[in-house]
Amino acid sequence: MKPLNPRISDWQGKRAWIIGASSGIGEALARRLRRDGARLALTARNQAALRKVAAPGELVLPADVTDVESLR
Repeated sequence: MKPLNPRISDWQGKRAWIIGASSGIGEALARRLRRDGARLALTARNQAALRKVAAPGELVLPADVTDVESLR
């Protein structure tokens, strides 16, 4: 049976949206996927911290995903 979420070994040119990208695991994941060639969209509540993590040209979407209004 084919897995529902097959492992992605080549991130070059693929897109990823990371929630919680301003610190911790989200920040580490952003740095790793960027290094592996992914195009990123980054979301977190802390806009200042999020901008420090983001690289030029990346989509930065400050929001609290538990607040529907902040996602509009």
